[in-house]
Amino acid sequence: MKKARIRSVWDMDVFKLAHELTLKIYKITSKFPKIEIYALASQMRRAASSIPMNIAEGAARNSKAEYRRFASIAKGSAGEISYQIILSRDLGYINSDNSKILVDNYDRVGRMLTRLIQSLG
Repeated sequence: MKKARIRSVWDMDVFKLAHELTLKIYKITSKFPKIEIYALASQMRRAASSIPMNIAEGAARNSKAEYRRFASIAKGSAGEISYQIILSRDLGYINSDNSKILVDNYDRVGRMLTRLIQSLG
């Protein structure tokens, strides 16, 4: 069976999942204590949005090497947000069930990014 060709970054499963998770992070962090608005909440939003932003920017670059570099940056942000979710859970800002689901999904994004990086040589 022939694989469907990806026409744009918007069609990529890794981009779609990263975007969906970013929206969830924005929603969750909007309920954080006010003291965290410029601290942990802001950092989580930046890390989460960095993933789909770097995927999109890398895809728009002129070489596979540049794309691979941006995908690597996105992977680092996925690792960063995974820890921030655990920290938020331990601070009582996110419940254990939601934190596990989010961490598992960000780990999945990380694995998807690893495959993308490998495919770019």
